Amino acid sequence: MERIKKYSDFYAFYLTEHSNKTSRILHFVGTLLFFVLLSYFTISNQYEHLWILPIVGYGFAWSGHFFFEKNKPATFKYPFWSLISDFKLFFELVVGKQKF
Repeated sequence: MERIKKYSDFYAFYLTEHSNKTSRILHFVGTLLFFVLLSYFTISNQYEHLWILPIVGYGFAWSGHFFFEKNKPATFKYPFWSLISDFKLFFELVVGKQKF
């Protein structure tokens, strides 16, 4: 597969790789926990625990890929666009632009 050059093309691809409802729920939960923990650690000045954030976020998301989507996370090939897309999908789910 040729490398994707535009973010809009990547996001369309990203959505096809996240079509399973359970996988989307796991992504949502992981991202929600990421934001909750980030807020908590920041407010309580517990910066030494920030290392947990990628484990929580990616743990839920990758479980969705491996067990429900049966595909390889785009994070391995497009790490920055993937992270941005995780947040974009999260907020689109919150406002109802995307469905679980």
